[in-house]
Amino acid sequence: MLLPRIKGPRDLDRLSQEELDQLAAEIRSFLVDAVSKTGGHLGPNLGVVELTIALHRVFESPKDKVLFDTGHQAYVHKLLTGRQDFGNLRSKGGLSGYPSRAESDHDVIENSHASTVLGWADGLAKANEVLGREDHHVAAVIGDGALTGGMAWEALNNIAAAKDRPLVIVVNDNERSYGPTIGGLANHLATLRTTDGYERFLARGKELLERTPVVGKPLFETLHGAKKGLKDFIAPQGMFEDLGLKYIGPIDGHDIEALESALQRAKRFSGPVIVHCLTQKGRGYTPALEHEADRFHAVGVIHPDTGLPVKTAAASWTSVFADEMVKIGHEREDIVGITAAMLHPVGLNKFAEAFPDRIYDVGIAEQHGATSAAGLATGGVHPVFAVYATFLNRAFDQVLMDVALHKCGVTFVLDRAGVTGDDGASHNGMWDMSILQVVPGLRLAAPRDAEQLRAQLREAVAVKDAPTVVRFSKGVVGPAVPAVGRIGGMDVLRAPGAEVTRPDVLLVSVGALAPMCLEIADLLDKQGISTTVVDPRWVKPVDEALAPLADRHRVVVTVEDNGRAGGVGSAVSQALRDAGVDVPLRDFGIPQRFLDHALRKEIMAEIGLTAPDIARQVTGLVAKLDGRYDSEPAATVD
Repeated sequence: MLLPRIKGPRDLDRLSQEELDQLAAEIRSFLVDAVSKTGGHLGPNLGVVELTIALHRVFESPKDKVLFDTGHQAYVHKLLTGRQDFGNLRSKGGLSGYPSRAESDHDVIENSHASTVLGWADGLAKANEVLGREDHHVAAVIGDGALTGGMAWEALNNIAAAKDRPLVIVVNDNERSYGPTIGGLANHLATLRTTDGYERFLARGKELLERTPVVGKPLFETLHGAKKGLKDFIAPQGMFEDLGLKYIGPIDGHDIEALESALQRAKRFSGPVIVHCLTQKGRGYTPALEHEADRFHAVGVIHPDTGLPVKTAAASWTSVFADEMVKIGHEREDIVGITAAMLHPVGLNKFAEAFPDRIYDVGIAEQHGATSAAGLATGGVHPVFAVYATFLNRAFDQVLMDVALHKCGVTFVLDRAGVTGDDGASHNGMWDMSILQVVPGLRLAAPRDAEQLRAQLREAVAVKDAPTVVRFSKGVVGPAVPAVGRIGGMDVLRAPGAEVTRPDVLLVSVGALAPMCLEIADLLDKQGISTTVVDPRWVKPVDEALAPLADRHRVVVTVEDNGRAGGVGSAVSQALRDAGVDVPLRDFGIPQRFLDHALRKEIMAEIGLTAPDIARQVTGLVAKLDGRYDSEPAATVD
């Protein structure tokens, strides 16, 4: 076995070509065995085995910076940099599913949002230039799917402007992001061919013509000036060299020797170089190759021999949304769907199958998707843009200035909202309810169960003059939580007996945390603390009935699966102040810090967002009020 002997990248230098091929096979076997037990990003890593080996043989990490966009394709990089314990991959205390600075000096980028690597690479290359580090190199690996993102092209524009600043850009072209890559760029990459033929022709021509008296040099300069047309004649030419970037490829991304040769040439070049590598997502694992939807982009726990899930998945929030979208699509011809390269993960695949002419995949380009949605709405249809909550952060300006300012009827459906857990800091959807609170006119729904998701999705798409947002959690949808009454637009989930004239606590439950809030109420009841539990359903704007209801209670408590800063608790607090309601308020939510990867329940326990933790603090608050309530005004508790 070769893999256990690889403790760091330089251990690769001693291996022969035959041993390198053996190592690649061992790595694939290791990945299938390990990831099938824990879940994770399997297909992308099976596709970059040889490429990662070649990168670490050519570049001297960590002196040279080897960057991955996105980091889900860095498992092989971890194996080659001394991290071969995958037993707790993506679990608390185990390896992250993405690069992690805490794990290794070889890891540079932790943010796993796509299309950012070229900006990082540009900055690192500039830093090398400023500090005179001529022996330091930067190599950035970007999947062809990530090249659909606008940030990547903004970076390329800057990179190409510095003709003498070394930087190697490796395009990992597997024709896919989650599913097949779409758009003009994908079509262009499919037609690119090597330009070496032209370079050899031009070099030989220069040598011959310069020997020719009088007309030789002017004739060469004329031919060189016609480079574009001549190059197109000799070899198909692409946009990269039109930008001024040296292009090498396409290279067989599973031929280590060819990869090393190309990367060495790129490393020696004194300016920016594109190395175009053709790889196969899911390489070497038949179940992945036969899975047309996403080639096992990300899997749960599976049987390694068959690739089938170990457990049958229960109904998820995503599946409930997916089915309801199809029903709404049959009822309304003006409903269209938008996805940012995540048709299956966000559940729009069923809508796409039913209405193939009413679905738009914009690639990894959330900003464009939001503005395109504004255009669709202005044109007379109602777009539903389904996206992970964490990725909507990237399109905030477009939501604000294109959708909301123009009062466009666009519905954003935010999947994986709140604490998601195993994908780590960049994938927790804990920012959306905070950043969206500042958008004028926007309406935001947080359904507590499947029935409410269906109902509130329909309410959202009925709005024609403002953006609407429906956000829900990752994973299995919980049991139905029935209402026992309604006040204003809010559902009452629990009410004290009629003998209680002024209940102690008004508990405002947000979204999927409703079962936990009812558990909190039960725990408080055992302490003799009477509690009303309400689900506002639409958390923005704050329901007008909330302030007078709060005024009939001794204390208000909000519980949300979102960052505390600027979230629902803050909005409720402001609404109470505006209404002149002087009732103490305690808001519970996610602390404003980046959370390490772990199971959702482990993270919730760590941050104190559990029923016993909250009930204990509320009990203390009520006890404090009891001790001074009749003698002095109650102060707001933060």
